[in-house]
Amino acid sequence: MLLALRINVLAKGYSGISLETLKQVIEVFNASCLPYVPEKGTVGASGDLAPLSHLALGLIGEGRMWSPKSGWADAKYVLEAHGLKPIVLKPKEGLALINGTQMITSLGCEAVERASAIARQADIVAALTLEVLKGTTKAFDTDIHAVRPHRGQIEVAFRFRSLLDSDHHPSEIAESHRFCDRVQDAYTLRCCPQVHGVVNDTIAFVKNIITTELNSATDNPMVFASRGETISGGNFHGEYPAKALDYLAIGVHELAAISERRIERLCNPSLSELPAFLVAEGGLNSGFMIAHCTAAALVSENKVLCHPSSVDSLSTSAATEDHVSMGGWAARKALRVIEHVEQVLAIELLAACQGIEFLRPLRTTTPLEKVYDLVRSVVRPWIKDRFMAPDIEAVHRLLVEQKVWEVAAPYIEKYRMEHIPESRPVSPTAFSLESLHKKSTKIPESGDL
Repeated sequence: MLLALRINVLAKGYSGISLETLKQVIEVFNASCLPYVPEKGTVGASGDLAPLSHLALGLIGEGRMWSPKSGWADAKYVLEAHGLKPIVLKPKEGLALINGTQMITSLGCEAVERASAIARQADIVAALTLEVLKGTTKAFDTDIHAVRPHRGQIEVAFRFRSLLDSDHHPSEIAESHRFCDRVQDAYTLRCCPQVHGVVNDTIAFVKNIITTELNSATDNPMVFASRGETISGGNFHGEYPAKALDYLAIGVHELAAISERRIERLCNPSLSELPAFLVAEGGLNSGFMIAHCTAAALVSENKVLCHPSSVDSLSTSAATEDHVSMGGWAARKALRVIEHVEQVLAIELLAACQGIEFLRPLRTTTPLEKVYDLVRSVVRPWIKDRFMAPDIEAVHRLLVEQKVWEVAAPYIEKYRMEHIPESRPVSPTAFSLESLHKKSTKIPESGDL
């Protein structure tokens, strides 16, 4: 990604690089000859100088390089193995290769894509947990979200309805408790549209900034051939992607924060009405106790990682570069936060599927049964304690590869395309103003006086 984005910048024609040299860089990319680039060492202004210098080092035949054909070797030998020659730099071309925000932006692209994937699937995982905990779908009523019309909130509420609407996807679990006396659910269930929703809106905001950044000329000085002028500016400054990626980490982390609380509810028998830690024979078996501890540890670590790196700046280059973005660290820790979010949601998905075992023979909705079947294709039910790390990793892989989304998405989109009328099941905890009015205006009879 780093090399591809640098080519994109150079191709815009504002960097002062010759067409011959640019074509050589493209040949290196097409041959998958990739220079060794350390992940640390950039302050994000003047651009990602240190990482991009390592990128350029391989292009001129210095340092180390990798390709599928050669593996790791000295760059000049890797290029030679592909019939390529090291680039001989012309005036301005050394600077043209190393000045820009492509390290921040390439990592940022991966962060945005993975954040989008896990945010979609978080709705599915949470919906399954709601079913297991016998929650109500009333909180996802269209009218509630229409009067607070944030785009993300509306979309998340829609996804919950599409997955949980038992009038269209019959849920025996939902029917089993429809006439219970519970007034409302905990925030971790009831407020998913509001909490997950702002994560979706955050991702959309960050994606817009990163998309603009990766398609921008971030060199310095900028060469404007049509004017016959070279101008020194500040497009190399990484504050835009740095701030955006700090914001992304803060936003996406909340998916793990709320997920960990749902895991607690699944494992706690006083909240779930399920066996403690989701295992039938407690005492000898600890069940999901330590899995919940793992989730809590990851959430706690994220709280530190979510401290914005872009609020820091250290003066460099003899006080010429006296304000920097620290965007490299913003990008790297955003990716780490997102990975932790994926892992926490993997644990919740495992726990929710285990909870289903204790509700059998009752079945949930069709799309959520498909999700359950997917998980059970890689992880068997938890009967007695066993090595859990492979189970967590297997479900984490399902989320990273978006398999959970793939099995549920057709049902979500069918619900959207068919414009299925919203069902509003009656329950003792729902009441109408009309019924209250009738009670208040009732004419008293003699026996009432």
